[in-house]
Amino acid sequence: MRLVLSRKGFDSAAGGVASPILPDRRLVSLPIPGAGGRVPYGAIARAGGLGPVVEDLTRGRIRADASAHLDPDLDPSALPRAPGWRPAYGQTGATATHLASQGIASGDVFLFYGWFREAARMDGRWRHLKGAPDLHVVFGWLQVGEIVPVARVGREALLRERPWLHDHPHPHFPPDDPRNVIFVASDRLVLPGVGDTGLPGAGEVEGFREALVLTAPGAPTRSLWRVPDWFSPERGAPLTYHADPRRWQAGPDGLILRNVCQGQDFVLDCADRPDAGPWLARLLTAPA
Repeated sequence: MRLVLSRKGFDSAAGGVASPILPDRRLVSLPIPGAGGRVPYGAIARAGGLGPVVEDLTRGRIRADASAHLDPDLDPSALPRAPGWRPAYGQTGATATHLASQGIASGDVFLFYGWFREAARMDGRWRHLKGAPDLHVVFGWLQVGEIVPVARVGREALLRERPWLHDHPHPHFPPDDPRNVIFVASDRLVLPGVGDTGLPGAGEVEGFREALVLTAPGAPTRSLWRVPDWFSPERGAPLTYHADPRRWQAGPDGLILRNVCQGQDFVLDCADRPDAGPWLARLLTAPA
């Protein structure tokens, strides 16, 4: 199994603010604006409707009727769904090339994380809490069941065969983009050393827990992470883009990793890391 740490949702460049951790501990990843988006924020049925959340947290810079790049698309209740809908995640460009070069295939797992900060309604508007820390937090997963090369299949044929992908942005990218690919989720999350976890092949975590936080406790930046010891580059091929040993140091409870920040998908080959499957199962099945 390969584990892909995949950064998604609003960031400092796209969106400009953190996704919210709501008072009921829900993690609401805000999809980035534009980039082939097919649906407006106001149509996405999360947190009572994403339109007001996005407008409030961006102070009106991004409107409820702006198009959202809803990808990864993991929540079956986010939109009205066509029969046969499956969770899916798309990539293109250099990141898609990187994933292909790493041999991403059926059975590999994307672990999605993003920039989050606690938020609440204040005077009728959503606001981030003053003094709340900026954190990188895991919010979802997708185990690859099928990889669809969009250009090779063709947009018309793809939507004819899989009409449930109509609202996903990647079928609507330029048709001559050879690196445009969609990862469709498996039916069930099945992990090495664990077997069937009882979870679907893709989904979102039920609520915020400290175990989901990648950012190290007390770190001065959200990109300084604490990860398990078995992530160590001494155990096998290093996490891609993180081969420099100066990025790794021993911590009191795991390893401290200085994340490169640039890039979206970082791949860890877990063939020689038997702790990976049980760790992932615990992370995703623990109660909120």
